[in-house]
Amino acid sequence: MIVSSSLQFKTVVGEMVDLTDRVRKAVEKSRVRNGTVVVFVPGATGAVTTIEFEPGLVRDMGEALERLAPRDLDYSHNLRWGDGNGHSHVRAAFLGPSLTVPIVEGALTLGTWQQIVFLELDNRPRDRRVVLQVMGE
Repeated sequence: MIVSSSLQFKTVVGEMVDLTDRVRKAVEKSRVRNGTVVVFVPGATGAVTTIEFEPGLVRDMGEALERLAPRDLDYSHNLRWGDGNGHSHVRAAFLGPSLTVPIVEGALTLGTWQQIVFLELDNRPRDRRVVLQVMGE
């Protein structure tokens, strides 16, 4: 069985959104007992990953991303398009647009301190859509 759905929300610059409960509800609604859920963000300036979603680590992630791809570098993308978000594309490429989580006996197999998060990496607020695809039996 394959059950597809999506989550929609608005973001602000630099926001990290905890999707765990919404993904868990989609898995429960699908009635898949054993399989996987794919979490995917269309677009080139957002990403999904797992972290311990707590204020200190949220701040640490932002600081680490700034060291990885600083906003104030001269990105070729910015020169070509003039939108100032070259750093956003680089950060998103490193983190990736998707995540797969196993489902065992109807539950996500996340660790105690592991949450599924969306990272807004663009330099402006966005309307975002995250696609969920639950697969299994």
